[in-house]
Amino acid sequence: MPGKDRTYRFVIVVFGLLFRLMGYRFDVRGVDNIPTSGRAVLAGNHIGFLDFTFIGYAARPRGRRIRFMAKTSVFQLPVVGRLMRAMHHVPVDRSHGASAYRRGLALLDDEQVVGVFPEATISRSWLLKPFRRGAAGLALHRDAPLVPVVVWGGHRIYTVDGHRSLRRGVPVTIVVGTPLRAERGETVDALSDRLRASMELLLAEAIDTYPESPRDEDDRWWLPHDRGGAAPDPRTAAVLDREAVARIGETFE
Repeated sequence: MPGKDRTYRFVIVVFGLLFRLMGYRFDVRGVDNIPTSGRAVLAGNHIGFLDFTFIGYAARPRGRRIRFMAKTSVFQLPVVGRLMRAMHHVPVDRSHGASAYRRGLALLDDEQVVGVFPEATISRSWLLKPFRRGAAGLALHRDAPLVPVVVWGGHRIYTVDGHRSLRRGVPVTIVVGTPLRAERGETVDALSDRLRASMELLLAEAIDTYPESPRDEDDRWWLPHDRGGAAPDPRTAAVLDREAVARIGETFE
């Protein structure tokens, strides 16, 4: 597939230029945990629309291009959809998830890195939502390392509920954790639970070491409720998620 990555290389260059133009201050930790060759499943948290661009950008020093699994609705956007298909990302239709899962397995068989957001949609609490089993299942069924990664700060740039900003110099922290390997006899659910526990620790580290605090009371929206922020707690956030889906149907989250 490397010979088919011209579009992917172009997109990386474009986003790299945009990130430098905006002066985003990246703090990438643990990037050596991304293997430089061979199959791998990379599982990320989901707090904003640009998460996959930040994770993909952070993986550049390892020479890997991540094939992300994303909602079908993203592929229906006129320009974005064409780019997503050209970069060989995988559309996920909730009503036909088996097809996307098979494509993920095929990519792993081709020694690719598959990117999965186990929460499926953006978390309005900024904390981890319940996980779906796809990331753990792919890793277990292909004996691939399962690499946890979290992004923090990217939601301040572009996320749900109209939160977007052109402010320059926003810090973005990306923490890549130690790869997990399925143990002998381990179930998909058990591996998924271990993944979530690992990502909870990484997310706490990213939040606690983030170099900025809210500027004023109105700016507390991007902090979780348990850090003194104005974000809803996970239970309230789940209600807001259901209301959003009922209001606008299929979302691009």
